[in-house]
Parts: sequence; structure tokens; C-alpha cells
Amino acid sequence: METYSILKDLAIIFIFAKVAGLLARKVKAPMVVGEIIAGLVIGPCVLGLVKPTDFISQMAEIGVILIMFSAGLETNLQELKKSGLAACMIACVGVLVPLVGGSLLYMVIYGFAEFGSDEFFKAVFIGSIMTATSVGITVEVLKEMGKLKSRVGQTILSAAIIDDVIGIIVLTFVLGFKDPDSNTLLVMGKVFLFLVLSLIIGFIIYKAFKFYDDRHAHTRRIPIIAITLCFIMAYIAEKYFGIADITGAYIAGIILCNVRDAEYIDRRVSINGYMFFAPVFFVGIGLKTDFSSVDSSMIIFSIGFVLVAMLSKVIGCGLISRCFKYSWMDCLKIGAGMMTRGEVALIITNKGLGLGIIDSSYFTAVILLIIVSSIVTPIILKLLFSKSGDEAEVPVETTAKQN
Repeated sequence: METYSILKDLAIIFIFAKVAGLLARKVKAPMVVGEIIAGLVIGPCVLGLVKPTDFISQMAEIGVILIMFSAGLETNLQELKKSGLAACMIACVGVLVPLVGGSLLYMVIYGFAEFGSDEFFKAVFIGSIMTATSVGITVEVLKEMGKLKSRVGQTILSAAIIDDVIGIIVLTFVLGFKDPDSNTLLVMGKVFLFLVLSLIIGFIIYKAFKFYDDRHAHTRRIPIIAITLCFIMAYIAEKYFGIADITGAYIAGIILCNVRDAEYIDRRVSINGYMFFAPVFFVGIGLKTDFSSVDSSMIIFSIGFVLVAMLSKVIGCGLISRCFKYSWMDCLKIGAGMMTRGEVALIITNKGLGLGIIDSSYFTAVILLIIVSSIVTPIILKLLFSKSGDEAEVPVETTAKQN
């Protein structure tokens, strides 16, 4: 692709994203909803002004990495400790219920299969697609409302991160039956090793960064070094340990969340993300949607797929939250916050396509799930938080503009 074509695509993305985002705010909806709809409008689904490209996908990936790094910087470790057990249990049940629900959905529509057969593993794989939560959109909405540092916000964030790790382990087990190169114990060992190394190396990096930050506070070098750490952690997580890069970025943010200039770093990262990378990420979701190859049977499956995937998270995560003395309203918030699916679901689907477990037609259902959950989740969260009457913190977007 020629450079001028990339510039044209970016110009269209930014114009439509900004206009749609402002219109969304006018109707009391989060800006991310408008940006996703903008992607639908300018993408192959409607106008066809911009086509999905590797460049846009890579820019979108940087966007979600920066969002997760910012979320890590804003993490309240004390609140995270309080919600640690709750978040772990919420994540476990939030994986189990969609896994079972998705498997049963496939069997109900296409017929029950014998245990161990190809159709049985296909059904389980459909369930595994539903397991991972995409926290990027939820984080952006919570930040916009000033609720990310609340108990519910930290619980959602913690549970979603744990959810991804568990989802990867589940996927490893499923693929282990189809891919001779997939070693279940090896991958589980890599996940465990990454977490242990993150704890040890993270402590060393924190001490070194704190020492430097105390002597060079509020200099331009501080956010540059911090972002470099973010990208290194994201790269190492996915390249060497098979863990989603966003998990590495989030851990990098946690490492630095207690340094003196954490808020200063977050402000600089948020400005760059808000202006450039984040719109590409949210618009990119809409760009990937194409309904031209959908037939009637796939429409029925896709509708069921979306409903089961979203409701199973609300039911599983919401009900288990009640066991940890959350109010029913907070249980609904947690369940709704865990509904979104995104890049991890796409990664899992691509794995299945590559190994011949499913065919390309199922990709439509996954895209539909990502679009619907990405649009519905912010709206539901905003309604639930507005009804609860909680006092809002200062939204990060406002803070970024003021600086």
C-alpha cells in the first residue's frame, strides 16, 4: 500500500471517529460507542471508504496496549488486594459458564456428539471462544465515567486479566487434542513462569525506576522510559510466553502504579492514546465487519452465539459476585463489565481456523459478538452507574484536556 493511501485512511478514521464520538456524547452514550459505529459506517459493511489493513490492525493493537498500560498505572493496589480473591473466583466462573453455554449451544443447534469426537471438540472450541473478556472497551468507559478506581472497577479489571490467563489455559487444553505441536503442560508452565518472573523482575524495575524518578521527576524521559517498559513487557509476554500482549502491558502499568510520577505518566500516555491510537482501535472493530457471506442458518447461530456469550458472563460473574457481599446493583455492573469480547476472541477463532476445527463462516458470529458486546456494554454500564448514584471521580479525558 502506498503511503498516501494510509494517510487518507487515517484522515477518514479520525474525522468520522471524532464526529461520531461527539454525537454519541450528545445522546448520553459513551464516545467509544460512536467510534465503533463510525467503523461500521466507513468500513466494508456500509460505505466502504476504508478497508481493514495490516497497518490499521497494528495501530489498533498499539491502541489497546496503551489503554491497558494506562489501566495498570491507575490500578489501586490496596483495592486490588481487597478484591483479589473475589476477582479470581469471578474470573473462574466467568470462564466456566460461557464454556459450558457455548458448547451446549452448538450441540442444541447441530446435534449432540459423542465425547472425544471431532464434533464434540468443535462444540467445546465454540465455548472456548466465549471465555475471554476484552477489557479494553470496559476500561475506557470506566475511565470516561471516573469509575476505574472504584471497588467495582478494580474488580472488573482484575477479573478480566485473570480471565484472559484462564482462557488461554482452556484454549491450550482444547487445542492439545487437535494440534500435535501444542503441549499443554509446557504452555501452563510458561504462564506460571511469566507471572513469577513478572513479580521478581517487576520489583527490581520498580525500585530502579523509583530511584531514578525521585531524582528526575516530571522530565520528558520519565514517560518515554515508562512506555518503553510497556512495549517490552507486551512483547515478551506474547513472544516468549504465549500470553496476550495486553496482559504484559497491564502488568507494566502495575509495576509503575506506585512511583512518584505515575499520574504524570498516565496523563501523557492518555493524551497520545486519546488523540491517535485509541480511535483507530475502536474504529477498527467496526472495519472488520462484513455481513456479505452470511446465510440464514449462520444468522440463527450467530444470534444464539451473541446472546449466550453475553448472558453467560452476566449470570456467571454476577451471581458469584454476590457471594462476596457485593450489592445486586454492583453484581450487575460486574457482570455487564465482563461482557465485552475483542482481540482475544479473534485470536482464538484464528487458531481454530488454522487447525481446521471450525470453518471461516463462524468468524461472522465472532465479529457480531464483538460489535454487539462492544456497543451494548458501555451503554448498560453507564445506565447502571447513573442509577446507583455513586459519586464520580474526575474523568481521565477531562484531566488530559486540562493538561
